[in-house]
Amino acid sequence: MAGKLLIQLIDEDGRFNVTGMQDFANLGEHGISYGVVSIFGPQSSGKSTLLNNLFETKFKEMDASIGRSQTTKGIWLAKHAGINKSCILVIDLEGSDGKERGEDDVCLEKQSALFALAVSDIVLINMWCNDIGRHQAGSRPLLKTIFQVMMRLFQPRRITLLFVIRDKSAIFDSVIKPEAHKKTALTEFFNVEVIALSNYEDKKELFKDEVVSLKQRYIDSIASGVHSEGRRDRVPASAFSLSAQEIWKVIKENKDLNLASNKILVARARCEDISNESFAHLVGNEDWHQLQEAVQSGPVKGFGKKIKPIISKCLSEYDAEAVYFDEGIRTEKRQLLEAKVLQFITPAYQNILAQLHSGALDNFKKAFHEALNQGKQFVVAARDCSKYVMSVFGEGCSDAAIENSNYDSSQVLDRLGNDIGAYVASEITSFNEAKLDMALSAPVKALLDEAGDNTWPTIRNMLREQTKSASSRIVTDISCLDVDQKTIDQILSDIERYARSVVEAKATEASKEVLSRMKDRFSELFNYDSNSKPRTWTGNEDIEAIINTALSASLRLLSVMTAIQLDDDADSIADTLSSALLGFSDCATYETTLIDPLASSTWEKVSSTNTLKTPIECKALWKLFQEEIKHTINQAKSIAAQTKAIAALENAIAAQTEAIAAQESAEVPSTWLAKRKDVILYRGFHLVFHVNLLIRIVRTT
Repeated sequence: MAGKLLIQLIDEDGRFNVTGMQDFANLGEHGISYGVVSIFGPQSSGKSTLLNNLFETKFKEMDASIGRSQTTKGIWLAKHAGINKSCILVIDLEGSDGKERGEDDVCLEKQSALFALAVSDIVLINMWCNDIGRHQAGSRPLLKTIFQVMMRLFQPRRITLLFVIRDKSAIFDSVIKPEAHKKTALTEFFNVEVIALSNYEDKKELFKDEVVSLKQRYIDSIASGVHSEGRRDRVPASAFSLSAQEIWKVIKENKDLNLASNKILVARARCEDISNESFAHLVGNEDWHQLQEAVQSGPVKGFGKKIKPIISKCLSEYDAEAVYFDEGIRTEKRQLLEAKVLQFITPAYQNILAQLHSGALDNFKKAFHEALNQGKQFVVAARDCSKYVMSVFGEGCSDAAIENSNYDSSQVLDRLGNDIGAYVASEITSFNEAKLDMALSAPVKALLDEAGDNTWPTIRNMLREQTKSASSRIVTDISCLDVDQKTIDQILSDIERYARSVVEAKATEASKEVLSRMKDRFSELFNYDSNSKPRTWTGNEDIEAIINTALSASLRLLSVMTAIQLDDDADSIADTLSSALLGFSDCATYETTLIDPLASSTWEKVSSTNTLKTPIECKALWKLFQEEIKHTINQAKSIAAQTKAIAALENAIAAQTEAIAAQESAEVPSTWLAKRKDVILYRGFHLVFHVNLLIRIVRTT
């Protein structure tokens, strides 16, 4: 887009035309191959005409037919193509000493002149021939003021003052100078040149020839760079608008104008803009989009090589645009751009590393189990598989590495090594947990079922031995891994807790069926003798002793199931239960005691986590247990009493029968006695039969 070639840069009220500059001719393509020419002088002195003839511009010219009057208002800007890739920016200032503003409204004149000096390479000071030597002619007072302000605001830098007709050194010498520039010569600030032009109206053709010569002289100076000697504050053409705007803002606010600082300000702003534009191009880069999509699907082989030209293109675009700005600012912004680009592509890079990490860990697991299935020792399989997988992963990280980035893949390698170590450690732990399950579960269950006096001491010894054995195996197996001592200690602590948990789980499981187990234990000892044969209650047994033995065994089982007793600290649970429960046949008796040892929710020296049944629960269980076995005891006692009574009756019948037989044998003849004996025996046996039948019926019921 070519843009406009003529705009009003600053209006007559001092407002900068920001919008107009946005539509002005494209300046960015010229870099620093451009020049700025401005002109000021008295109103109606032919300034616009001179510029139009010099640079083929279209500034509005005065219409002589209506008399001399203000033609140019404010500051106008035009562009001349120049030669090759260079261009000329032409600034036409409002004339000084105009009657329209009057003597009291010269602020804009001074601001405009100062602005022209700040942005221009060449300032044309237009004068009339007959003004030479006149104190008030040719903007002499204005120039004097400008020189004074310029020395206060600017550091010495050379721009060209091209006086048409008159040398201006006398004005400069009369300026009151600051101490720093008392001895500074005019030539430190300006290249002073004087040229005389023929009268435009009387000798128009000669005037045009002289103007062409002047124009060529200026074009040659731009092409050769002569005009920019000493212009250390020059900014690229693309930043001219911003620079001019900032300069005018400072001038309007009547602040000290430091063009070197302004150059830094402009460089900072423009380099920031260029950086943002270059970054935006990278974000929209089609190659980047394709690479980013590929990363989502899995690791991209050669990621580092593929991302390199994308980053290089972004930075090259920045370098090409920012090359003419201050080197320090340009470098600073480039470094920030590099950091921004790397931050932008970091998620994709990290995604690749995460994919490589996940794949490497999966490959290790697969290779590790295959090696174990092939018969390799645990330690050897872990070492060999880990070495191979880490090597492949390192190659993948190198392939994905981004040139000139600060990404350190060693941390990722360390993390993979730690993850492999953690997995092997977990496998070692799982293996030993399984062995602990096999070594502890069944034996602990059997000991709890037996519930003897040495149940918990035996379980404690078994737990120590199995835990020690598992810990020894773990230390041996884990020695092949790069695992720190803290981790090893943690694994050993975990395996110890696991072994303990196996025992605790079995104890908890057994305690849930404690009432049923107590009844079974009582029934086993009460209904069966020492040879495991069913008892026959004859009435001759010491049934109370049998009851006490069975109750003691049942209470011992309850004491075993009351708490998890894996610590060596002795507890008094068994003694407490024995003294509180075995001494009474009726639990109601407790109501008459002064202190109930079971009226508590905790056991002495037993934590709540190790408590399976509280004292109160044990008391309730024992009462329920007594109710459950009461019928069995009463039935056994009843059978024993009946059996004993029947036996006594049988003995009595037998004795009576023998007595009758003896008596009758003494009173009657033997023949008759023999006949009566059969009848007596028959009646006796008949009575015994019915008695035995009665006994069996009683026993059955």
